[in-house]
Amino acid sequence: MKSSHLLAVSLLATAIPACAAEPIAGKWLTTERDSIIEIGQCGGVTCGTVLHVFKQGPDGRRMLDSHNPSPELRDRPVQGITVLTDFHDEGSDWRGKIYDPKSGKSYKAFATRKPDGTLLVQGCIAFICRSFIWTPTR
Repeated sequence: MKSSHLLAVSLLATAIPACAAEPIAGKWLTTERDSIIEIGQCGGVTCGTVLHVFKQGPDGRRMLDSHNPSPELRDRPVQGITVLTDFHDEGSDWRGKIYDPKSGKSYKAFATRKPDGTLLVQGCIAFICRSFIWTPTR
């Protein structure tokens, strides 16, 4: 009797698909087409790092994190910084934090892979969100 019960439980477990969000790992061209963000694993969680910046800073050199709230970080290049942190699969989407080097602020964030292959990224304060569409790149 026990073995038939275990068989029924195991069949039920395999019949119910796990609810997981579409993977978001990869390289993404931002909405403004000014940088590429690489999303992948960072210490057991998903994060996103600025892989490449296409624009130069106001002085004609590389873009700096000049609006960072920490004065000691304002001279670091934007290329190479982590802008998506602590992203976790929440079933229908990915949730974490996003840092905006243009403002120096961090926001609650959501990311969802769309059927057309793009990535919907939202940065939110309370219930007000700003949405961006990132496109896959190589």
